[in-house]
Amino acid sequence: MTNNPRTDGGDAVVSAFNAAGADYVFCSSGSEWAPVWEALARRHRDGEPAPRYLDLTHETVAVGMATGYGLIERRPQGVLLHAAPGLLQGSMAVHGALLAGVPMVVASSESTTYGDAPGHDPGGQWYRNLSIVGGPHGIAQPFTKWSTEAASVHTLPVMITRAAELARRAPAGPAYLNIPLEILLEEWDGRAAKPVVPPGSTHSSPEEVDPVAQLIREAANPVIVTETAGREAGGFEALVAFAEAWNIPVVEPDSAVCGNFPRTHPLHAGSDIGPWMDTADLVLLVNCRAPFYPPSRRPSKARIVVIDEVPQRPHVVYQVLFADTYLEGNVANTLRQLTKRARDLDERAVEVRRAAQEERHAAEESAIAAAETKAAEAKGVDPVLVAATLRRLVHGQDAIVVDETITHSRVVKRHLRTADPDSYFYVQGGLGQGIAVALGVKLAAGERPVVLTIGDGAFTYNPVIPSYDASNAYELPLLIVVFNNRVYKSMNLNHRRFYPDGAAAETGEWLGTDLHRLPRLAAFAEPFGMHTETVDTSEALAPALERALKAVAEGTTAVVDVLVTR
Repeated sequence: MTNNPRTDGGDAVVSAFNAAGADYVFCSSGSEWAPVWEALARRHRDGEPAPRYLDLTHETVAVGMATGYGLIERRPQGVLLHAAPGLLQGSMAVHGALLAGVPMVVASSESTTYGDAPGHDPGGQWYRNLSIVGGPHGIAQPFTKWSTEAASVHTLPVMITRAAELARRAPAGPAYLNIPLEILLEEWDGRAAKPVVPPGSTHSSPEEVDPVAQLIREAANPVIVTETAGREAGGFEALVAFAEAWNIPVVEPDSAVCGNFPRTHPLHAGSDIGPWMDTADLVLLVNCRAPFYPPSRRPSKARIVVIDEVPQRPHVVYQVLFADTYLEGNVANTLRQLTKRARDLDERAVEVRRAAQEERHAAEESAIAAAETKAAEAKGVDPVLVAATLRRLVHGQDAIVVDETITHSRVVKRHLRTADPDSYFYVQGGLGQGIAVALGVKLAAGERPVVLTIGDGAFTYNPVIPSYDASNAYELPLLIVVFNNRVYKSMNLNHRRFYPDGAAAETGEWLGTDLHRLPRLAAFAEPFGMHTETVDTSEALAPALERALKAVAEGTTAVVDVLVTR
């Protein structure tokens, strides 16, 4: 790009997001972004390239959609928030992106002159209300991977592309830039950043992999435990090949944040590592940040091998892995190397553990079938019936499930039984992001149907109106299924556990839990012309979900509020 006196910092921002390879800029509007809006308008007028701009009406929606998009695409997108207040409003979702390992470049602004310099007046609101001591990059530091200020328009493009490159590298996560309004308004000389290329990959050496292969070869009762192997490009497929080659069962604990292994696979061993704590002689932690709880609990006799590109997560305050061996290259590459070494196995030992896993798998299949039969025969709508019915109705449609349930999360995972890469994601961090994350997933997934499973408590935390607005404005139809038990049940568990014979147990005064006073949750979608259903009988469940899926296929978000019995 040659020098162009018409351009300013706003155009530098757009140019940099182009160079970073961002498909979208997710923006919750703030007055500082007028230079960016002008740059986009000029580029649209002149036919010049620019990321697609999404105009969103809540910070959680902007960040959450960038998170959902990044879960599928695994590339950093741009997120623009407003000053320190907008950053604070979106901070829970930014922290959720950090926990989910999603790269993005988040930016907001401040004023550095407060109107006391010549040129454009930034406005008195910066002097009175919007600024924060130390700058917004100071408050962003604890919940981002990297946080700093862009102090010059001449370094701004490279600061943005550097933030994108840092965000994408392991452990992936959001990077933050404070871009003062005065920098955005300053004339830019057009020196654009060089386009960003994908990062290279690291490999564990044969000298490191061979001893681990020998440990597996010698193990009689190994087990794989994973939380996020499926988050890595190719990780899902590599884990399946590895487990099959060595015939090792795979546990996905309740803390798993995505689908890592087919839940229908004979080697899938459920979500409880407990049965292996005293019997396993080798535990392979594959992208598993927190396998044991409490952290002091460890297997009694097993060697522990950690396979993870960055096993010690810098953002995890307290992390205990009990590692005996680390393999720290790219996880998919490491698993492929170990798969190639699956030879000279002790066939007798393999047959013993194969038989044990077949017995566990058969028992789990029977337990799932029994639970679904019981749910179908129960009065009212049991949550197991909801998950099982959803599974049946979306079978063969290549659907993606985004889950923001708490009380029913185990039910959703166990009975929806997702089996493909990028088919299940659990929303990370605080509740209230699920609709936005699902919208971002839909934005990336195209024609694949996206189902959001959500509790009534989590639903009320979401910015529902801005989320529905985004769904309509950008033609992103979802199926939203509310598991509505009319109570903050998870809130009540500790009260009952800590004070089983307390005053609340005596009088029935359980505070902080009752949601019966809420109106019909599906009704909030009606002003947006969306399909709505409220279900309170098992007979009505399947027809309602069928109608809702038909509406989604025709391009309309559908909300089904299911009044479950527990």
